[in-house]
Amino acid sequence: MKEVVLKTNNLTKKYKDFTALDNINIQINKGDIYGLIGRNGAGKTTLMKIITTLCNKTSGEFQLFDTKDNNLTETKRRMGSLIENPAFFPNLNAKDNLKYYAIQKGITDLSQIEEAIKLVGLEDAKNKKFKNFSLGMKQRLGIAFAILDNPDFILLDEPINGLDPIGISDLRETFKMLKEERNITILISSHILSELYMLATRFCILEKGKVIKELTKEELDKECSKSIVIKTDDTKKVAVVLEKELNTTNYKVIDSGEIRLYDYLEQSEKINKILVQKDINVKQIQETGISLEAYFKALIKEEK
Repeated sequence: MKEVVLKTNNLTKKYKDFTALDNINIQINKGDIYGLIGRNGAGKTTLMKIITTLCNKTSGEFQLFDTKDNNLTETKRRMGSLIENPAFFPNLNAKDNLKYYAIQKGITDLSQIEEAIKLVGLEDAKNKKFKNFSLGMKQRLGIAFAILDNPDFILLDEPINGLDPIGISDLRETFKMLKEERNITILISSHILSELYMLATRFCILEKGKVIKELTKEELDKECSKSIVIKTDDTKKVAVVLEKELNTTNYKVIDSGEIRLYDYLEQSEKINKILVQKDINVKQIQETGISLEAYFKALIKEEK
């Protein structure tokens, strides 16, 4: 069984009449790159601020590793974060900026600064002033700040926001390296699903402070993959026919009137004929597929 890094139980945050987080229940396991997806204002940053104790919850609870949220003094040392933008000094170079924060954190082994800089690929720019950094370099320094304590778990709020495709690709490789070489579990947020698709192993989609979907990458692929959509008034009977007559369980019942078949693609006429022969009322049958963006928009629309 995988070690649980973070688990929330009905975590809620209210500001007077506004509910920023509404009974959030998620679980992040050791080794996950957990993609938190949601539009601006969906609650992503609020959730991260509560986990890092930068913001107080209203109700509910969460557990970090094996410690409840009311006793995180020591456990917090196993966590690093980049939430919004750290206040780096424009006239200091990368190394001196990190040295300032290392002293604040009580880090006595300053070799950790060099190690963090190396891990995020800023060795050639460590003596360059922060004000002369590109956006991608600034993001990398922020990540170096997050891993300065050699944490087991890091939270990164919109770290690829505003980067060009090359910058996104470079950071993606950095995150994969942190996971594979340092065994760091990562919670990373974005408002664009496609940006995290090539990186995350699990996803949580937030809308208006609620979790509307939590799924693995494999499940996301299946949701968006090509399938034969069968609309009927008896999905149970359709499922029996698919298993007995076509020897497949590779289908999903969407609701009481729709079922998706992921086998026998391009054979919808054959499927329709068999179902009709079994006296099933097929209202509609068609092949379909959906892009990541369309899938995200459809989920948001359903929530409305």
